[in-house]
Amino acid sequence: MTATTLLAVNGTLMRGLKLNPNMQKAGGIFVREDRTDPHYRLWSINDDHPGMIRVMHGGTSVELEIWELPLASFAALLESEPAGLSIGKVKLADGSIVLGVLAENWLTEGQKEITELGSWRKYTGHFHTA
Repeated sequence: MTATTLLAVNGTLMRGLKLNPNMQKAGGIFVREDRTDPHYRLWSINDDHPGMIRVMHGGTSVELEIWELPLASFAALLESEPAGLSIGKVKLADGSIVLGVLAENWLTEGQKEITELGSWRKYTGHFHTA
């Protein structure tokens, strides 16, 4: 049996978006749509991809997707992500914790905050219909 992990994604790795082919090439399998707990802030990084950071106070619940990913391809997927994004632990609305894509603080400096929307899809208008 292949070892796998769950990975929460909140931007261009999601279904129908520009880096989703990287997720599929890595053997990722869509599990479900979900949300973070209400302690995350979200930015648009040059209108190219989002950056999400967990905060102690303020923030919102951010829409994301949970994918199952073979551990053997995990590093290759991470290497294909834009600079400034990394893997960390993301707390979901139900209190569970999974690995997820987070932004390093420097990446969000001077960028447009979109926390109030709580969703990269709402910001870009790219919704998945399948």
